[in-house]
Amino acid sequence: MNDWLRDYGWAAWMAAGAVLGVCEFLTTEMTLLMLASGAIAGGLVALAFPHLFWLQIIIAILVAWVMLAFLRPTLLRKVRNSAGYRSSLDKIVGAPGVALSQITPTGGEAKISGDTWTARSIGGVIESGTDIEVFEIDGAIAVVYPRNGPLTWGETQ
Repeated sequence: MNDWLRDYGWAAWMAAGAVLGVCEFLTTEMTLLMLASGAIAGGLVALAFPHLFWLQIIIAILVAWVMLAFLRPTLLRKVRNSAGYRSSLDKIVGAPGVALSQITPTGGEAKISGDTWTARSIGGVIESGTDIEVFEIDGAIAVVYPRNGPLTWGETQ
């Protein structure tokens, strides 16, 4: 096993980097991409110094840490400030849904984009089964109004 690590350790590092890089496509948060860069750096060190496994690990950890601490925040800021970017919460605003229970200005439950949300109405009472639309997200609560009805803005029914 020790001989294999010395001879092919670089391949293991590169494979780990490739797997982490591919998995990044599932998350798009750039964390796995930064870890992949550390693994690739470990692989490059393994090519140059195959017998110094401890150095490979230290370089891999250092590169991953530097990337996570300095490059990732900058990249995320650029992506999130780019034109046309909408977070998943921004996409829910305006989405249609259905009231799962009676929704009042103080609470209720709704199915929005396939997920169950705690909801409250803008005003008035929305009966169970009514088609709704999301007005805004307030913390973890969807503020909704009836989709095909008048807005009551604070009036009770």
